[in-house]
Amino acid sequence: MIESFSALFFIILILASFRLTHLIIYDDIAAPLRSLFVTTSIITLENGQQVVQHEVAPKGIKRWLGLLFTCHWCMGIWSSLILILLWLFVPYAIWLLVILAVAGAAAIIETIVLRL
Repeated sequence: MIESFSALFFIILILASFRLTHLIIYDDIAAPLRSLFVTTSIITLENGQQVVQHEVAPKGIKRWLGLLFTCHWCMGIWSSLILILLWLFVPYAIWLLVILAVAGAAAIIETIVLRL
């Protein structure tokens, strides 16, 4: 399976990892999972601006996971590892990677379009 690693597959992995990381860290659908390790609150500043504040557990594995679930750089490493292991050991996992990659590309395009 390693022999089939190509530039196209590398791009698929990049986009799939981006999308999975974003889904876990930011998307509402993963909020119940994040809430096991992170308390999130919205603070309103004096100027009316709202800021999201994350509070992780003070110690132990819950703290480590809380820090992981609030850091897209950290979660990106683990998301990449999970996707590569799926690709290596799970038949047809490539389709999950392709779906995540297409969704990741669509998210990037949507962000660009919204900024135009």
